[in-house]
Amino acid sequence: MSAELPVPAPEDDLPEPLTRVLGDYERHLASERNLAPHTVKAYSADIAALLEHAHRLGHTDVAELDLRTLRSWLAKQQTMGRTRATLARRATAARVFTAWLARTGRAPTDAGSALGSPKPHQTLPSVLRIDEARDLIAAATALADDGSAVGLRDVAMLELLYATGMRVGELCGLDVDDVDRERNVVRVFGKGRKERTVPFGQPAAAALDAWLHRGRGSLANGTSGPALFLGARGGRIDQRAVRTLVHRRIAEVPGAPDLGPHGLRHTAATHLLEGGADLRSVQELLGHASLATTQRYTHVTTDRLRKAYRQAHPRA
Repeated sequence: MSAELPVPAPEDDLPEPLTRVLGDYERHLASERNLAPHTVKAYSADIAALLEHAHRLGHTDVAELDLRTLRSWLAKQQTMGRTRATLARRATAARVFTAWLARTGRAPTDAGSALGSPKPHQTLPSVLRIDEARDLIAAATALADDGSAVGLRDVAMLELLYATGMRVGELCGLDVDDVDRERNVVRVFGKGRKERTVPFGQPAAAALDAWLHRGRGSLANGTSGPALFLGARGGRIDQRAVRTLVHRRIAEVPGAPDLGPHGLRHTAATHLLEGGADLRSVQELLGHASLATTQRYTHVTTDRLRKAYRQAHPRA
């Protein structure tokens, strides 16, 4: 019978060398890679768990991390019932961490360079049909006919999310000066504060004009600053409020799947590809670092094509 591992040590009980490296890595993620706070928190939690596992195995310095330890950590996660997607994410976090250790001279070699990870199951994202997207905007516009500031804001946000495919965090982070109405483009700061310029059409332009000229001033106060979209109290709108809005409005569209802002991002990408946009252009518009991320939307369009074929072709 094999001996059991000691009870996991909390992060505060890690040896000082491991604690110091973890702190340095958090600062690297935040200041040098300029990642969002929630991303830094997620990556740091994964690495803290890895270091705790290494400490239980007797390691007291990151230079002692090896491939066997990394594989042991992932195997332990698997026995705890972690999903393939979680295991893949944590394997990636480990590889990025060990590469940083080697690059900064904290470890003699990159122990994670040969670490594999399970491929997460690919699931096709739910999207709205074109008529459902049209109904979504039309319903929100009808509710804004009273000219209320909140109604005008909601239409502008929905139009912009669908027109550009931007992330909800990117939408909430927009400032008034990020919108260029002469060229109908918006400056977006994505993951890692990477900047991109995204075009939008006339419907979104009209909704933005209505919000800026007839709505924003009614909500603006001393806490508003340059924020493009404001909450009911005048401060920059938060992501939770936008998610609530999108879910509520889509629920009013008969037969539409329950989607949030990211569902509108999937919808925008799918409709662009179905309309003939090339994959590289959609990649740039969405701000994907890898073309492989964008390619999953081609699976959605192919799946729709098969479904239409089966329903319509007599020899299907």
